[in-house]
Order: sequence, then structure tokens, then C-alpha cells
Amino acid sequence: MTMTIPKLDTLSIGWPITRLGVSFFPVYLAANDLPAITTGEASGLEVDELDEPSVQELRVRNPGDKPVLVVEGEHFLGNKQNRSVNVTVLVPSLRDLKIPVSCLEQGRWGRPQSSRRDEAFTAAGVRAEKNEGVSRSMRRSGSREGDQDAVWSEVDAMLGRASVQSPTAAAADVKRAAHRRRPSRDAAVRDLVDRGPLPGQCGIVVVHGSWVTSMDLFGAPHLLAAHWGALIRSHLLESPAAKGAPSASRVLDIVRRFASAPARQAPGVGLGVEHRVSEDRLNGHALTLNGAMVHAAFFTKGPQKKSRTQSEQVVQ
Repeated sequence: MTMTIPKLDTLSIGWPITRLGVSFFPVYLAANDLPAITTGEASGLEVDELDEPSVQELRVRNPGDKPVLVVEGEHFLGNKQNRSVNVTVLVPSLRDLKIPVSCLEQGRWGRPQSSRRDEAFTAAGVRAEKNEGVSRSMRRSGSREGDQDAVWSEVDAMLGRASVQSPTAAAADVKRAAHRRRPSRDAAVRDLVDRGPLPGQCGIVVVHGSWVTSMDLFGAPHLLAAHWGALIRSHLLESPAAKGAPSASRVLDIVRRFASAPARQAPGVGLGVEHRVSEDRLNGHALTLNGAMVHAAFFTKGPQKKSRTQSEQVVQ
């Protein structure tokens, strides 16, 4: 079934804050009737391997009395290898679920370590590759597998750009090197993390120079607040290549394009309905619950990156 994603037509944006060439536009969402949901460290979510471990799946357990939001792009360290969540999942209370993931640590598969959230989300470039692969898998077979080779290739490229030697080719090693070598980057991250989101803010649109790269939108301000630091850290991992000044009108154009794009619908892995948008230079997804927005994200391809499709349509 194909429709547009509900609630996105109620979005508004505010003035951005810019650090190290990256601009963060605040996003606000009106009239979103979302029930009580928890997320992040305070949720008590338990993450471990399946009884028969698989690279492409982890088990999550919600011991609480509220649904727990697991956000696409969250980076879980430990277990048999580090993984990134492929799709946003709303885990019902007192339930176990298998969730689809991609590996972000190519050189380790051994004795399980204790699981913990990384302090940064998966880098936006890796999330973009992962989401494009998931969209193809959904179209072809209804599965939520990512393109693992493409994800590993993007992680390798990140490590190369940062001149990082990682014994297990782990994406997490980029963050440690980036902040150790650039004190100014560390200071910028601390400043934005400490500021926190604005009152009522539900999301961010991220712009490199003048290029709109991505959006993360949550159904309520407290859900964004729980992931604020991890999102900010992930977007300041690398220096942007794009030049120019951010434009609010360009941001609104891309957001409106995402809002009006046809979206394929499927039942969520847990609660809710999953929506996927897949265009030549714009790929995104959303999870809704009874018509209310839970989480949505999109990623664009810069002019230097070609889509796997043959379309010549350009987003910006």
C-alpha cells in the first residue's frame, strides 16, 4: 500500500545553530497525540544476541510497563560485534523482539561482550547507505536487511578519511580519533550537547554548508531529548565537504518533498506502521502509531554520490 506519511504536513522549523560548517535547524511538530513512550538509557531496554546468534539480528527485551522506542541508527556496542539498528521499532511492554541490524565492526565475531549504547548515533553517511539497502530489501522480499557490503564500505571510507587504524574496522573508532585530534571539535560538541533542544523542539534538520543532508524527527520533545547528545555527536564526526550558507527555504523544500512523496507501508517490527520513501536522491522512513508520528528520518545524496537507479532527478 502506498500513501504519504501522516503528520509531516504540520512541521515547522526555527533558526539554525551552526558549528564547524554543520547547521542544525530545529523542527517542531504540532498536534501529535502520542501515548506514553520511553526511550534511551532510561527505558531499561535489554539488548543481547539471539540463542543462535546472527549478524543481522539482535534480541531486545522491554521489562517495563510502557512501549520502548528503539531508533534507527542507534549504535549498540559489545555483544559479538557492534551493530546499528536498521529500522525504528516500538517494543511493546513486557515483550521480547528480534530486531534487524547491520554490523559496524567487520573484524570481530567472538565471545559476546556486555551490550551498551554508544554515546553517538551511527554516522549519517552510514545510515544513508543502510537505509537505501533496507528500502531495496523491502521492495524485493519484504525483509529489512541492509546492504552489509555497502555499510562496511562506508565505514572503511570514514576510517580512511579520519586516518584511523582500527584493528576490527569499527565505526566507533572514528569518534575517538576525531575528538582526540581536534580539540575544537570536542568543544563544539560539548557546547551543543549541553545546550540541549529548545522548548517544544521535536527534531533536527542537518545542513552541510548549503546542502540539506538529513532529518530526525520524534513524536514528542522528550523523545528527542533522550537522543540529543548522541545525534549531535554523530553529525559532528566529520568535516562537511559542501560549501555555502544554510537556507531555510531550501530546508522547507526538502522537508515538503519528503512529506509529499509516496511511501510504502508495512506493519512495524513491533507496534505501529512503518512507512518508507525511496527516491533517486532522497531516502527515508517513518514509524506511526494510530496515525501519530513516532519517529521519522530522511537522508539525501550529495551531488558527488550517484544513486543505484538510473533516474537523473535531483533533490536540491
